Amino acid sequence: MDTLKLLTKLTQINCVSGNEKEIKEYIKSETEKYCSEIYTDAMGNLVARKQGDGKKIMFAAHMDEIGIIVTDIDDKGFVLFAAVGGLNTRNLVNLRVCFSNGTEGVIGAREDAFKDKPALSKLYIDIGADSRESALALVSIGDTATFKGECIQRGDKVISKALDNRAGCAVLIEALSRIEKNDNDLYFVFTVQEEVGLRGAKTAAFAIEPDVAVAVDVTDTGDTPDAPIMAVKMGKGAAVKIMDRSVICDAEVRTKMIETARNHNIPYQLEIMTDGGTDAGAIHLTRAGVKTGGISVPTRYIHSPSEMASIKDIENCVDLVYNLAVAVW
Repeated sequence: MDTLKLLTKLTQINCVSGNEKEIKEYIKSETEKYCSEIYTDAMGNLVARKQGDGKKIMFAAHMDEIGIIVTDIDDKGFVLFAAVGGLNTRNLVNLRVCFSNGTEGVIGAREDAFKDKPALSKLYIDIGADSRESALALVSIGDTATFKGECIQRGDKVISKALDNRAGCAVLIEALSRIEKNDNDLYFVFTVQEEVGLRGAKTAAFAIEPDVAVAVDVTDTGDTPDAPIMAVKMGKGAAVKIMDRSVICDAEVRTKMIETARNHNIPYQLEIMTDGGTDAGAIHLTRAGVKTGGISVPTRYIHSPSEMASIKDIENCVDLVYNLAVAVW
């Protein structure tokens, strides 16, 4: 597969948490030819199964992205909003947003918003309307919007909105496409509502009851000026998760990942992320517990419209997922 072409398509589909229909339809069209069964569960997760008689292995990557939701519109037509997922309000002012019907707007701030970290109540979206009525002709209460951020390539690097976690989705799609023969019973799950509480992964894991699970997501890096201390660097390989705020990964699963990477000459690095979590946090607590690990794409500027990752790192993650999927567990 052309990784950049796939990432471009995935990242430019706008689907905030709870509104994943369009991205799910696209991923289904890309994966259904590679699996023995594909279905959507009650929560909205897309499950692509490649049936086998061995261990039941679940790979999960979330489809949703952060964004905003309209809470009200004032008399002058300015749109008030709340967060869907984790937003850093310092970075929002003057960003462009796009609603599902194509309406675009600019986030503005009231004068007193700049004294400290601004509250969302101090921000608004200007869609060019001059009254509440004219604004309501374009957007409604409850509409969601994503941030504008085109997908571009700079050498080995890709810059785009929504690499969190369309990069993980690309990893699962490409790994699944390579599998011609498998003994394990494989479930590639594209989950919903990760950004608002790991919700889709929780229900998917409960239904599937995997023997082993691996969450594929992005992780921060420690390689930019004044970045928090962190061993992960962009361009140095797939990140094998040790822990984050949501999970301490199973030691046996982590060892299996490291051995697999070494045996297949896949560049890897070890990840400890002290802020944030992934679907692994919900999966490992499901039912009586699931042996769970994590694979991460090192990514700079997470939760911004200009996230940056290495295409080589993404391809290394694909290699690792593929070899784990066909391995003997």
